[in-house]
Amino acid sequence: MITIKGVSKSFGGIRAVRDVSFEVGKGEVVGLLGANGAGKSTTIRMITGFVPPDQGAIAINGHDTLDESAAARRQTGYLPESAPAYAEMTVRDYLDYRARLYSVARRNRRSAVDEALNRCDLADVGRRRVGQLSRGYRQRVGLAAAILPEPQVLILDEPTSALDPRQIRQIRQLIRQLATERAVLVSSHILPEVEQTCDRIIVMARGQVRLNARPKDLMAKHMAAAPMVAQIHGDAGAAQKAVAALPGVTSVLPSRAADSTWSTLTIQGSSTDGSLERSLAIALAPFGLRELRRQTPSLERIFLDLIESEGESA
Repeated sequence: MITIKGVSKSFGGIRAVRDVSFEVGKGEVVGLLGANGAGKSTTIRMITGFVPPDQGAIAINGHDTLDESAAARRQTGYLPESAPAYAEMTVRDYLDYRARLYSVARRNRRSAVDEALNRCDLADVGRRRVGQLSRGYRQRVGLAAAILPEPQVLILDEPTSALDPRQIRQIRQLIRQLATERAVLVSSHILPEVEQTCDRIIVMARGQVRLNARPKDLMAKHMAAAPMVAQIHGDAGAAQKAVAALPGVTSVLPSRAADSTWSTLTIQGSSTDGSLERSLAIALAPFGLRELRRQTPSLERIFLDLIESEGESA
């Protein structure tokens, strides 16, 4: 549905996007992540046809965004971060106006507007002026406008921005429903949302794709390298020496909270067959072992480690 091959874009002497390639297929929700200045926004603008690429090619459902620009745009629904809308219009009138811009047939226009209102939980504010709505409601009006023409591709830039927890859950469910027959590309800085909503994540840094993986595969990969955490009641110094002598252990860092009699050991090491965990349990048993677990990595930590390694700031 979305095909990007070797795309680059420069603004003066600044190369914002460099040789970017990826695809988004039907039924997929893909998250596009990146720090400020990573090239994420420029990539979205090129996909949606607002900015032409200097090199490479972009196709939307088989239509090249340069050679078949009108056809590609007809296949694309776009929700920018700050959804534009005419404040003096009612929600229903605005969506009807957008339906006419999209050339939705007159006989289908009312039902298309009703469907968009219901899907985005806007039926109760359909006759209110857009300017009277909260930012969260205006965001949903923008999403309703994006899905009006039943596009094959949806580009959503920060779709849950300014929404409350209930609305976020509803939009997340809606995105999953919409993706069953479409390709959805979501740009967001809310990493837990990306983790819960997206089938795959693409991380950009310095204008290039640095990571393209499924969250569950990414978490499994980093889980294997995550440190072990042990809580003990005995002599932390002696326990540290016992653990440091074990095969596969590369570092041991002890710590203790000021108001606790329990010590925590953070242990870095590796094994391919689970032998490290067994060795640690045996070595720490005499020290009153209460807990032994592998520290669960978060998508946020993985993302921050990646962009910090690239010398970028979030």
